[in-house]
Amino acid sequence: MDKLVILTGPTAVGKTSLSINLAKAINGEIISADSMQVYRKMDIGTAKVTTEEMDGVPHHLIDVIEPTEDYHVVKFQQMVKDAMADIYSRGKIPIICGGTGFYIQAILYDIDFTENDIDKSYRQSLEDFADKYGNDALHEKLKEIDPESAETIPAANRKRVIRAIEYYEQTGEKFSVHNATQREKTSPYNFAYFVLNDDRELLYNRINKRVDIMMEDGLLSEIDSLLAMGVKKGMTSMDGIGYKELLSYKDGEISLDEAVELIKKNSRNYAKRQLTWFRREKEVIWLDKTVYTTSDALLEKILTCLKEKGIIESV
Repeated sequence: MDKLVILTGPTAVGKTSLSINLAKAINGEIISADSMQVYRKMDIGTAKVTTEEMDGVPHHLIDVIEPTEDYHVVKFQQMVKDAMADIYSRGKIPIICGGTGFYIQAILYDIDFTENDIDKSYRQSLEDFADKYGNDALHEKLKEIDPESAETIPAANRKRVIRAIEYYEQTGEKFSVHNATQREKTSPYNFAYFVLNDDRELLYNRINKRVDIMMEDGLLSEIDSLLAMGVKKGMTSMDGIGYKELLSYKDGEISLDEAVELIKKNSRNYAKRQLTWFRREKEVIWLDKTVYTTSDALLEKILTCLKEKGIIESV
């Protein structure tokens, strides 16, 4: 079986630097599983890895589509498969790194997202409902039929909320049950799935500090540039945390201070949802930064696990 390494964890936990050190140690290349870093010209709000940080390690699915384009799990899945084929062809090991658990699951278990008999009129009715009453009201609809999915899918992610409601309408089965079934599939890869975590208070403090740095680095100016390019509210790229809140400020709905505090709150809540998702995954290896307190200790733990799984030959 082809070898695959996954390194994930909540936002701001420190995945980037660890993944680069890991890639150097195992002759690997990194594939981003971040649903926002894929967009060009969206650098500050996505905490995008810089060329300097990459330190010569090839990265895939960074800066590959325009912010006016739609991006979803099916497109991600195909792009990752193409990148993996390229990496394997050069005798290297792909390392999927990022925090979007749903995307990772799509690759790890090669989930089939073929959609049959989509009722476009029903989908449009849900879009119209959200336009009229708001994403929170649409989310309440999901909560009524599938509270488990509502817990893991945020109201702001309108497309996934609609997909979950649609799935229930089409099949009579909860989307959360469908996802649980997908987790029982056997992976076609010889894989190791690492989740990096830290003390919650430390993590939340790091998230808050990161938002302050983003604002100092010019996130507001970045959004002005995107708006000047024709990017606007409702596009997938603008659903990202940091962008949607500042768009609300731009629209006069909230003050700048309120927008910044909302970014911090939504980022913390996102980290909480990420951890909830990862805890439900099987065959996960947790890397607790309160136990492995240095980058060398973390890397040594990963390399030991990879050797035990036969993904690498020696440490």
